[in-house]
Formats: sequence, structure tokens, C-alpha cells
Amino acid sequence: MKKALGLIVAAMLVCSFAAPVFAADALTIWFSPGWKSKADKARNIAKELSAESGVAIRPRIAKSYPEVLAAFSTDKPQLVYVGSFVQAIIKARGLGTALVQNINGKDLYSGVLVYPKGADPAAILKNSPAEIAFARGASSGESSAKAATAGKAAIGVANHGATCGAVKAGKAKAGVVKNWWWAANKGKFPELDMYLMPGISVNQNPDNVLTASKAVPADIQAKITAAAVARKAAFGAPEMVPFDQSRLAAPLALMAKGKIDPMTYSW
Repeated sequence: MKKALGLIVAAMLVCSFAAPVFAADALTIWFSPGWKSKADKARNIAKELSAESGVAIRPRIAKSYPEVLAAFSTDKPQLVYVGSFVQAIIKARGLGTALVQNINGKDLYSGVLVYPKGADPAAILKNSPAEIAFARGASSGESSAKAATAGKAAIGVANHGATCGAVKAGKAKAGVVKNWWWAANKGKFPELDMYLMPGISVNQNPDNVLTASKAVPADIQAKITAAAVARKAAFGAPEMVPFDQSRLAAPLALMAKGKIDPMTYSW
């Protein structure tokens, strides 16, 4: 009887060491609304991070970015895998710490101006700053457009495709979109051309960064960081490396130049 009891106790100890650090649903990893089409990848990232770190992690695709920021403002541990605009707000508000970044050759990006072929892009920026379209809540959209126009760009739309659509339809004189997005989609808009805005169209905004909320303890942050580096394939990343915190200076500077206050910004 004593031997059997001893085996049971030993088994319980083994199970306790193997159990996740948090309760099964305690740590959420958020993905942007655009990940609706990549739900399987989101689930796999959570699964791989959990398996490697021993921390129970569940994936969740946000309905909106404010939902992510609201979650990061609570005392419940959160993760988010997202680009520089939201990362800059998290940094400015002290809501969390960026851990690792997917280094894939497009890990830094910029905003570029798209305009009707034959028009003068510099003249549009100078003479029609309020008539510039941009994707709301994007460093390569809103921040870059407002930084290039001293905060005057005023045609906010849902995404880069809508930006180009507004220019094509004549609802905007020009628009600002992500450089890598334009490279992949310019064939869809043969009537538009692209212009590099001086001082703005510089690849310095970090993309695909995994960040932990301030409620995640330092030891768990370390486990998540190591897990992301080890399971880089889940992210489709050639490399996942510890995040260079200085990379958030650029998107914050764009916000400042465009008169966007990260402490009060709302979608």
C-alpha cells in the first residue's frame, strides 16, 4: 500500500513539473484583424510556443486594435504579434515589452506615395496635403501621410487597397501605402505611380514583432522569447531574434512629426 501511494505521489510530482506555468487559458496571444484569413497559422504559432515554453497559450484574432490595447491594460498576461503602429503605442503607454522580431528581409518598411500617372507628386504634397488618403492606424499609412503633410492628411480609409481605390476614383489626390504592399500589388493599379517622399519613405518601421504585456513576469517573457527563437518555422521566419528596442524610435518619431499623440490615439 505504501509503495503504491509512493508511486502516486511521484506521478503527481512529475505531472506538476510538466504542467503549464499558467492556467490553460491564462495567456492569450493576439493577432491583428487581418489574420482572419490566417487562423490556422495563428493557432499553430500558439501551439508551438506552448509546446516549447511549457506555458499554456491560446490564440485570439482581434476584432479591432483597441481590443488589443484594452487587454494589454489589464492585469492578465497577454502577447501580441503585430507591426510598428500598435507597438509604438504600447511602448509609449508603457503597456508591455517587445520580445522578438521576425527577420525576413521585410522586417523594416516605409510608407510611399501613390498618385495618378502624369501628376506631380511633390506638388500634390505641397498644395493638397489634406487630400491625401491613408490606412488608419498604420505607420506606412496614417503616420507617414501625416508626417509628410505636417498632420494635414485627412482621408483615412480601412487599408492600403482602399487607399489606392480612393486615388483611382478621384476621391483623393494621392495616397500613402506600405512599400512592400505596393511592390506586390502595383500591377492591380496600372494608372498609379509611386513616389519616395524625402525623409519619410525610409525603411525604418519594424514589422512582425512579438510583445508581452507588463503583466507577464520576466521569467515567462524569457521562456516565450526562447520558444519563439526555437520555433521560428511556426512564424514562417528565416530568423526570430531578440527585438532591438531602438527600432521603435522611428515609428514614434513619425507620429510626433505627423502630430499623432500615441497616448490618446484612438481608431
